Amino acid sequence: MSEIKQTLNMGVRPKLRLGEVERLIRKHRIIVPPLARHTLIRMCEEGIFETAGDRPTRLGWLVFEDSFWQWARGMDDAEKEI
Repeated sequence: MSEIKQTLNMGVRPKLRLGEVERLIRKHRIIVPPLARHTLIRMCEEGIFETAGDRPTRLGWLVFEDSFWQWARGMDDAEKEI
């Protein structure tokens, strides 16, 4: 049993497919209207979102979940500076 707990605590960072990123942007109304898919892809290519690899995987772009939420919180911080 302790082996399973150790395996799960290895520090795996959850990843989101771009479809899930789009859904979260719509659900939480982070940007209205939501960003287009090609804009999200460009954000992956430019390093705005931290991704698994520097190009799409066979599943498409995979964005680290913590990177996405950091970007979303940064949108609020940028708004306060205006």
